[in-house]
Amino acid sequence: MNTFFLIEATGGGGNYDGIVLFFAAIMFGPAILLAIIGFALLKKNKKAAKVLFILAAVYVIVSLGICGSMMA
Repeated sequence: MNTFFLIEATGGGGNYDGIVLFFAAIMFGPAILLAIIGFALLKKNKKAAKVLFILAAVYVIVSLGICGSMMA
């Protein structure tokens, strides 16, 4: 049986793919969303786009430090 977030009750290890995908989504999801919004605003408002790109970069750096330490 393929379980994502639960460890099997039979004591056999379990599958941690769901947890890894969850942390990867937390690490990269908001940064990708901010970058997409930044590209959408790039022609209309360059200053706002630059701020969103900086926020996306800072979010990736912080999330890789926090979530990366939890995954190791």
